[in-house]
Amino acid sequence: MVIRNVELETVCGITSRLPDHTLPEFAFAGKSNVGKSSLINALMNRKALARTSAQPGKTQTINFYNINGELYYVDLPGYGYAKVPQSEKEKWGRMVERYLRGSKMLKSVFLLVDIRHEPSGNDRMMYDWIVSNGFHPAIIATKLDKLKRSQVAKQVKMIRDGLGLSKEDRLFPFSALTKQGREEIWAYIEGIPEPPQAQS
Repeated sequence: MVIRNVELETVCGITSRLPDHTLPEFAFAGKSNVGKSSLINALMNRKALARTSAQPGKTQTINFYNINGELYYVDLPGYGYAKVPQSEKEKWGRMVERYLRGSKMLKSVFLLVDIRHEPSGNDRMMYDWIVSNGFHPAIIATKLDKLKRSQVAKQVKMIRDGLGLSKEDRLFPFSALTKQGREEIWAYIEGIPEPPQAQS
């Protein structure tokens, strides 16, 4: 897809009302510092629209990015390592669950994991939680540029095994630095059928 226009349209906090969109939504989840903002920037062909940070837990809201007036990227709060009180994390969890269950236009959820490491307990919990909310997440294995090419197949198998993925489940190795995997992810997004609500 040619990215002509990108806008951070809506930012939802814990008490915010979720937007009632008529365009398809694609959500991105992942633990803090897995490279979610870098991925979203790369997919949008922007350098710094989604704020990146060395400090875990920077994204504390649900951010809706309007792409070309055709679809939304939805950046969900990171989980796992954020130095915030447990009560705050629970509020984030309820906010994300409200979104996953309440959005009529959510077509797909992407779960980001670090390709260098075996999926953590938090990763597995998030995967199972997304599934329990009615979605089958596609996996994006970030930080691909940190590996030698000869290591990739072994790490991909480790992630598949760690999350209990089937052969049919999609996994995209990705590098924000080299943009490897970007076109494959876009092709997947463009190939997902419209939600029933969007069809006339």
